[in-house]
Amino acid sequence: MWSCLFLILELAMVEDHIKMERELSSLHNQKLGHSFHGAYSKQQPSMSRGERRGGGRGQGISREIPKYITATTFAQARATEINAMLKAVSQKSASSLVFQSLPRHMRRRAMGHNVKRLPRRLREIALREVEKVAHLKKEQSKNKCRKARRRHINLQLEFNRRQKKNIWLETHIWHAKRFHMVKKWGYCLGDRPTAKCYRACYRAMAKYCLLQDLSYFCCLELMGEEEKLLNALSRLSSIDTGPTFAAVQCLSGKRQGSLVLYKADRYPRDSLGPITFIWKPKDRLFNSSETRQLWIWVHPALKKDILIELKQVCQCAEITNTNACTTELIPAPHPKEKLAVGAKIVGKKRKRESREGEKAVPVKKIIGDGTRDSLHPYCWVSQDTGIKISDLTMELIRFRLIGPLSHCVLGEVLKAAPIHSELEALEVSPHQWWTEQCRSPDAVALHCQQETIFQLLQGVTSSAEIPTGTVLGLTVGDPRLNLPRKKTKAMPDLSKYSDEEVKRLTLEGVPAECAWSSIWTQTVRNSVTDNKISEQEINRMRSELLVPGSRLDLGTHESKIPVLLIQQPGKVTGEERPGWGSGWDICFPKGWGMAFWIPFIYRGARVGGLQQGLQHSQYMGVPHITSDFPDCPAGVQMAKDLEKDLLKIYKRRPPAKRANYVKHGTLAPFLCPWEQLTQDWEERFKALGISPATAPSGTYEDQVQLSSSSNFAGATAVSTEVGSPGKSMVEVKKGVIGNVEKHQDVHREEEIKSNDFCVIRSRKFLKRLSAWCSPSARRGQRACHSSQTLEPEMSTGASSPLVSHLPQALVWIRLALLRKGNPELHAMICIPTEEDLLRLKKDQLYCGPQEPKHRDIFKCKLVKLKKNKKTKNKTKDEEAGVPGALQAPAVGTDHEDLILGLWSAPLPNVSLHCSRVLLGFATHGDFSLATGGGEALGFVSLTGLLYMLASQPADKKGLVLVRNPASLQYRFGRLTVDV
Repeated sequence: MWSCLFLILELAMVEDHIKMERELSSLHNQKLGHSFHGAYSKQQPSMSRGERRGGGRGQGISREIPKYITATTFAQARATEINAMLKAVSQKSASSLVFQSLPRHMRRRAMGHNVKRLPRRLREIALREVEKVAHLKKEQSKNKCRKARRRHINLQLEFNRRQKKNIWLETHIWHAKRFHMVKKWGYCLGDRPTAKCYRACYRAMAKYCLLQDLSYFCCLELMGEEEKLLNALSRLSSIDTGPTFAAVQCLSGKRQGSLVLYKADRYPRDSLGPITFIWKPKDRLFNSSETRQLWIWVHPALKKDILIELKQVCQCAEITNTNACTTELIPAPHPKEKLAVGAKIVGKKRKRESREGEKAVPVKKIIGDGTRDSLHPYCWVSQDTGIKISDLTMELIRFRLIGPLSHCVLGEVLKAAPIHSELEALEVSPHQWWTEQCRSPDAVALHCQQETIFQLLQGVTSSAEIPTGTVLGLTVGDPRLNLPRKKTKAMPDLSKYSDEEVKRLTLEGVPAECAWSSIWTQTVRNSVTDNKISEQEINRMRSELLVPGSRLDLGTHESKIPVLLIQQPGKVTGEERPGWGSGWDICFPKGWGMAFWIPFIYRGARVGGLQQGLQHSQYMGVPHITSDFPDCPAGVQMAKDLEKDLLKIYKRRPPAKRANYVKHGTLAPFLCPWEQLTQDWEERFKALGISPATAPSGTYEDQVQLSSSSNFAGATAVSTEVGSPGKSMVEVKKGVIGNVEKHQDVHREEEIKSNDFCVIRSRKFLKRLSAWCSPSARRGQRACHSSQTLEPEMSTGASSPLVSHLPQALVWIRLALLRKGNPELHAMICIPTEEDLLRLKKDQLYCGPQEPKHRDIFKCKLVKLKKNKKTKNKTKDEEAGVPGALQAPAVGTDHEDLILGLWSAPLPNVSLHCSRVLLGFATHGDFSLATGGGEALGFVSLTGLLYMLASQPADKKGLVLVRNPASLQYRFGRLTVDV
């Protein structure tokens, strides 16, 4: 401190001396006069830049120290400066705290909240800072604290706001914490878990239990006379595809049915998509004129088209005045209105209040249906037929349990509701519907029978042993009361049940009367939802138990929930792994989603999302909704959305880091051109005048050689002059094949608009195709299966009727690779040449041929297009004088959609573009954990398949070549048609 004072005194003395010298110099200059001063200044030597800046004004001043100073005046002048300096040192800056003014080696972390950690000279300032901060906190206390902001009523308002576009399921918050969420079909759904559990989910499906929430599926209810309902629905389906709505087992209500719907009287074209249905069981004294009830479960992507067709065939019109249950959004009360009734002081602990009082805790609002707006109708009635259609979307919760031990998980979670005695029936209970049933002897006997059958399910080793689609109704107690202390696994105990009863159950199934459940009644569903005991109430009663951890007994006040158990058969097509992926579906009223979800998880069930459902469909070998239904509107839209997503991902990468599909000979890497594929095969044989059923064996080989070996060899020879192999093939193929392509170009647009292609679902013809695709003899296998011995051999009369009626048809197939390799999405399925089959016969380790590399003819066009853009932009800028960034670039209309590495529309001949003739595409492909090899699912052209099978040797039937879109390597695979 003293060193600073001495320095200041010295500087002050120098400053006063300079001031005095300036005054003396000014007086001296005035005496000499201006003339002498000007002449003297001219004679001065030139000064440097620094001298002019620093000493220009005092160049004639003497630099001697003053001889004396006045002490009093000097001290007074310095006193004010010293006070200002001390004040600046003692005060801190406005942007920092007191402890921040200390050197870094003296700072401590505790100084921020403990004043005594600071030096004593700074404590007073720190205390003033603390008081100021406390004062600011008191002013901000008017706002709600975090606990108040997280209260239920405010959270519900926020959740309602976030569900305006995409509705949440009841298990949404549980999924959002553990899953990658996607917005699809008007809902926010869990796509896949954030944890790495691909193999774990497969093990759960194969050995234990996988849980899925299918509540987003839409339920449509049809009510009317049985005969009128069947007459109307018969126009939407065909008996060729399997059991319909009129199947005896399904009509009785004891089995669930599944089929594919079509537009009215349009089978086999204009498909609408797959559905499942359940009939309400008949009463014992059933009259044909009585009203029947039918539930149709539809995927949300298919709901709009199916509902329009149902209203048309049932002749239903909209009605406005109805008491049917609705799933409209019920707005929660505004916080201000809630505070007006009884405001609570912020800062006090909230107390539990009576549910019947004015300050009752608001119940969670049930919000639902992302497939329609809340203002749209939900009920339609026909004045002519008397049929009533109701939309029960989100009125019913549906969970799916996949796995052989899913029935054991159900047995541990669900306990049959206890029957009320006569004294208990007299007590006042919120569940009056159950009290009335307990008074009926028939209802009590039926409940006991259902309970016996449900307990008998625990003696079954696998869910696949139960008859397909078995329906069992049951009334259960609150599953939250049966929660274990920690997660456990449910295992079957076969010793408790007799083998004869279990065998009778597996052979005969559940009786029709046991499929009845109170869930079919709307008033019962509403009562169960409204009278649910809250989680907070159950936790409070658990805390008051005398023995902590014991089971909570609520007596007559325990909730009773009617449920419907539906058996899922698993893999029923083909002869490999029968029953794989079987399980159970459980349906119950809305509002009970989390009450059933948590107990299932506590019994060891692993949860899966949409990707696990796709994996389940792939391993079963069945088409997945909706991507594997290319002949329905929802499937077409799904394919377009997938193409946009894949194209967006493709464009993100630079051209050097992505595959050039033009050079790989892949015309459509992101979308399967089914229309063009089927039309190419049809027009090919129309121009040749040959039917695939009547083609001789030599004709096929000649055509394959023409379109694959010889023509492609000529094409590669000309490719250096012409361009790509695809273009050269068109020029080399003169005569017949040239006429084919000309004929296609003329009529292609009109045929694509008509969309005549369809998917073969006739079980009779699929069985024939399955027998024709299997080789006559394989190593280690029988020459022919027993189910295929009754099928006729491949001949003209066996295949010509279907081909003549449906030349543009697709067939669903399953593909297994013979050797290594994993097929990918949109992999190409091709026909092997005779040379390929001979090389495979000689060398069993032969992987397959390779596709010669094609030439990218669009690269030159893109380079020219870029040059033209630059020149046009330069000329426009020069003429208009406007920067190029402000002008829109001029793009040619002919090459506007050119992307480096992709073919631009219109596509050339799809089937003859590469060295091997194209037969179809794979819609799914990956390494299968079930078989331990690469497998793919997809569609092939019916005409092309019959054409290939007509000439293949008996021991090589069904052999095809598979090539991924970004690869040149073909690999051999075995094609099968599972029925």
